[in-house]
Amino acid sequence: MDIEVLKQHLTVCKAGSVKDISLDKGFCFVGVTGDEISLVCETDNVPANTTAREDDWRGFRISGELDFSLVGILGRIANILAENGISIFAVSTYNTDYILVKEESFESALSALEKSGINIIRT
Repeated sequence: MDIEVLKQHLTVCKAGSVKDISLDKGFCFVGVTGDEISLVCETDNVPANTTAREDDWRGFRISGELDFSLVGILGRIANILAENGISIFAVSTYNTDYILVKEESFESALSALEKSGINIIRT
């Protein structure tokens, strides 16, 4: 399995309104429920009207497109990181999974994954 390192510095936040979110400014995930509007975006692109925010996230993605029938890929990564005391914030798209960890744990996370046989791709 290959993991691709993301270059962006990310923020996880609650947006006040979907109208405040610029979808054309790079890395962006939006989740809307009856209770909240969650946003993961590049730190430089956080909307002014947020009700809560958590900065200093870094991320990586599972390389390639994942078939929906595949089982346990995200679980494997989560277990490796949990065994090393590293918590995650995971986001999935149609094609793949993205895993975020806090900046201070980022290099340790990559090292733990590499020691477990996962290939790390840094571009």
